[in-house]
Amino acid sequence: MGTRFKSCVDLHLVLVRDGQVLLGERQNTGFADGSFHLPSGHLDPDEGATAGTAREAAEEIGVTVDPAHLRLAHVMHHRTDDARTALFFEATEWSGDVSNLEPDKCAGWQWFALDALPEQMIPYAAEALEHYRKGTIYSERGWA
Repeated sequence: MGTRFKSCVDLHLVLVRDGQVLLGERQNTGFADGSFHLPSGHLDPDEGATAGTAREAAEEIGVTVDPAHLRLAHVMHHRTDDARTALFFEATEWSGDVSNLEPDKCAGWQWFALDALPEQMIPYAAEALEHYRKGTIYSERGWA
């Protein structure tokens, strides 16, 4: 019997204020530098998805999000170099001011209208935000 397949779980925070979503410009990461992306990270083995998303919010942008105030907004099963399950959680409440706590990886955070996202954006995230705008909860991308 072979080993079980495991998918990497990516966590994304959808922070919306006055119809605008928060996006950061990637730098010095080696992947899609110069492109915009949501606050995001990977699920740790010892945490739940909402706790991980709240952790990433604190680590990357300095806001406090109670996991109870995260609503599942979209799930994308996509293939890049390997299989990934991307969870997108919308924060219904948060506290604190957005700040750039990882300036080595992010050139800065900006608010963009959901219907006017930047052209230079990580494609799967742009696609997920379009699904979010339409209320579509699940999508697949990159599979044959």
